[in-house]
Parts: sequence; C-alpha cells; structure tokens
Amino acid sequence: MRLTKEQAAENRRHILETAGRLFRERGFDGVGVADLMKEAGFTHGGFYNHFDSKEALAAEVISGALGSANAALAEELRQSRARAWKRFIEHYLSLEHRDDPASGCTVAALAADASRQGPEVKASFTCGLEEVLGIITDHLAQTTPDATPAARREQAVRLWSEVVGAVVLARAVAESNPRLSKEILDTSRRKLLG
Repeated sequence: MRLTKEQAAENRRHILETAGRLFRERGFDGVGVADLMKEAGFTHGGFYNHFDSKEALAAEVISGALGSANAALAEELRQSRARAWKRFIEHYLSLEHRDDPASGCTVAALAADASRQGPEVKASFTCGLEEVLGIITDHLAQTTPDATPAARREQAVRLWSEVVGAVVLARAVAESNPRLSKEILDTSRRKLLG
C-alpha cells in the first residue's frame, strides 16, 4: 500500500519529534536507529525512506528544535520585554526544566554531545546558537540602549552561557546531591534576576 505525500510527511514529522525527545533524554549515541523507529511506531527499514543517515536526522532535529525554541523566545521577548525575560529565566532555571530534559532545552541537553558529532550536527548546532545569541543581543538593545553593540553581544554570550551551564551542572549532580543541584539553579536565577 502506497503512502500519500501527506502521510509520508506526517510520518517524517513524527520520527523527527520522537528523535528529538529521545536525543534530549539519552544523547545522540544513546539512541539507535532501530530503537528510534520502534519508539516512533515504524520498522527499522523505513528510516532510510526519510533520512540518508542518523547524522542527517540529528542535524535536522537540532535545526528544527533550536529554530522553534528560538522563534518562541524571540516572539515572547518582542511581546513583553522585561517580564518575558524574567519568565524565561524562572522557567529555564527551574527544577521542572532540570528534571525533564526530554521536553526541555535542546542546547542544555545536547551541547556536550554535539561537540562529538559530525559536521552536519555541529553546523546545525552552531547556527541555532548564533540565532539565540542574536535574539538575546537584540533584546538587550531594547533594554540597555546605551550599551555598545559589542557590549550587548558580550552580555548575551555571558547570559546564555550562564543559564545553559547552570542547567547542565544542576542535572549532573541532581541525583547524587539534590541540595547542590537546587543551589546551582537558585543562585543563578537570583543573580540573573537580581
């Protein structure tokens, strides 16, 4: 039985969505093609009808996930500048976000993994990172108009590095030392919103 173009597109979207969740949860190397396709409800052989390789899939997942997250952040910051940044920080540096990497930020979940992947994944990750830094820099142009463009870019890099790093570190110690994990999030949140 032949699939319609619409059904094939829907199947591809479902595979991408499933892969994104599994990659954020287990890392790129923690997800095999067979496991991914089983989780998505398809046969292993069907993978290659949609993607040339696992790396091509991973690059597309990164591109799509970061593109969507960046667009949402940009829109939220445009709508309500000061309040939106505060809401973003409060959510990003929360226990809920720490405890749910599968549906959380792709950067916090996969930054270390991305550095070990091939050039397609690294390029997608770099593009998404540049985009979010641009969004934060643009936001800072509205909230700190007296700062130079170079100073705003520097501040954007520092802010993004701090929030992502805090989540990465908080997740790393959450099981062995929940108090330290919470301290990392609370301290970063307080300093960023202070």
